Amino acid sequence: MGSPEEARVRLPQLRLDELLEELQARLDAARGTRDRVHSLLEAVLSVGRELDLEQALRSIVEAAAVLVDAEYAALGVIGPDGRRLSAFHTVGVTEEEIARIGPYPEGHGILGELIRNPEPLRLPKLSEHPSSYGFPPHHPPMNTFLGVPIRVRDQVFGNLYLTEKRGGGQFDEEDVSVTLTLAVAAGVAIDNARLYEESRLRERWLGANAEITHSLMSGAERAEVLGLIAERAREITGAALAVVAMPMEETGSLTVELALGAEAEALRGLVLPAGGNLIGEAFSTVAAVISADVSEDERMSAGPLRLTGLGPAVAVPVGTGDSGVRGVVLLVRASGDTPFTGKETEPLQVFAGQAAIAMELAERRQDAERIAVLTDRDRIARDLHDLAIQRLFATGMTLQSAGRFIEHPEASERVARAVDDLDETIKIIRSTIFGLRTRDGAGGTGLRARAVRVVGEAAPVLGFAPSVRMEGLLDTDVPKEVADHVVAVLSESLTNIARHARADRAEAVLVTDGREVRLSVTDNGVGVPPGGRRSGLRNMAERAEQLGGTFELTEPADGGTSLVWRAPLKQP
Repeated sequence: MGSPEEARVRLPQLRLDELLEELQARLDAARGTRDRVHSLLEAVLSVGRELDLEQALRSIVEAAAVLVDAEYAALGVIGPDGRRLSAFHTVGVTEEEIARIGPYPEGHGILGELIRNPEPLRLPKLSEHPSSYGFPPHHPPMNTFLGVPIRVRDQVFGNLYLTEKRGGGQFDEEDVSVTLTLAVAAGVAIDNARLYEESRLRERWLGANAEITHSLMSGAERAEVLGLIAERAREITGAALAVVAMPMEETGSLTVELALGAEAEALRGLVLPAGGNLIGEAFSTVAAVISADVSEDERMSAGPLRLTGLGPAVAVPVGTGDSGVRGVVLLVRASGDTPFTGKETEPLQVFAGQAAIAMELAERRQDAERIAVLTDRDRIARDLHDLAIQRLFATGMTLQSAGRFIEHPEASERVARAVDDLDETIKIIRSTIFGLRTRDGAGGTGLRARAVRVVGEAAPVLGFAPSVRMEGLLDTDVPKEVADHVVAVLSESLTNIARHARADRAEAVLVTDGREVRLSVTDNGVGVPPGGRRSGLRNMAERAEQLGGTFELTEPADGGTSLVWRAPLKQP
């Protein structure tokens, strides 16, 4: 046992060691804080450099996991409804694990708690929170949890979710502070990425408008321009299907002139009423119409425009109420894709409006060119009448009078023939003048309009609207005599369905390839009753035979009847 003096010597030494240890601890803490601040600054700079939105979100999740030393991290983007997650970005879980776990969460349980209450949430054990109801099968175990909201201009964009702090520790207040700081930087980065994305999108729309205007002003065919409108709209919006429907002035219906992408083959030539479906509603209201899912939308399933395997859709009128609607563009994304938003629809409407203006300018230019041609025809006709015919007539009179003085019989006969030739030439020129002065009128009603009218008149009797699809130059290539037979056969076939088939669905397809016209009418009814009257079918067959065509009636294995009537366009 030492003396009191030795004890007094050792006491300052112990206090010095304690002070040195405390100083070392504070130096380590300061060094750790410095390193963490450096890491935070690096994370903020890294996140701020990204202009691509998807890559920016990925960088935010990775930076958050590193900053708080979390094994798992995720960023959930809140959907337009403000209640569910529309996208989910993860770190720490492999693709194989994600595939085993199943679909990404939509925002229930703890994730939904942050959506409902966008405030920092720190939990020592996830399962002890009242909102927690467990994990799906194959999900890795998670206990410690830290959640922080990400705001973009006072609006909650999404949430950062961090779980399983490495080393078995708990997330502390410093972790919350660091994550909140990163969330502020993330909000700025997301906003910048969004603005950059919007500017690029606007640039693509402007480029598409310029391309369409150039194509129209260069004299491209309408079908080519419509195809360009549909293709560019489909590319820019990421749609799986693009449809362009144009109005039929004679009937007020809409016909699908062009379709690109999924289900396109079944839609081309389809005739739609101006109401009761997405395209008709956009046409009649002169406003964009959005559907969250066409597979569950009554406006699609109730009419002939049925789409399977597709999801969100938007129909936009081409034109405005002041200048008239020239058509409708329908864009449909694949099932499960993000719905169309107002920000996406606005530039699409501007694009469609400018396309309509370009179409109108092109039509005005064509009208001006047509007027110039007609004016030139009038000038040519006037010159032919005033100059050529008068001179020929004078020459004929001269030869005729000179023929009296010719004594040689053969010479006199030749002069007489020359006079006759001049008279014939004058007749030809007069016929040419008449042709030049005749304007192309809109004479008669085309086969398309007549067919649509027949189908529309049959709808009240049938109790439903039959589907109609038409392809080819029906109004141009099909002669009136053949068109009359086609209309009669179509009317008779729909009448037979109404009287005998007890069907709730029917489809008429009218097609011409320039060589023949083919009419197909199918229904899902009970088929042809045995022993029933067949005078109507006999009339259809006789009409086909009269034109040198064929008539065939079959009963498919899945029920109903299928009628195919053909006739050549050039009669033997």
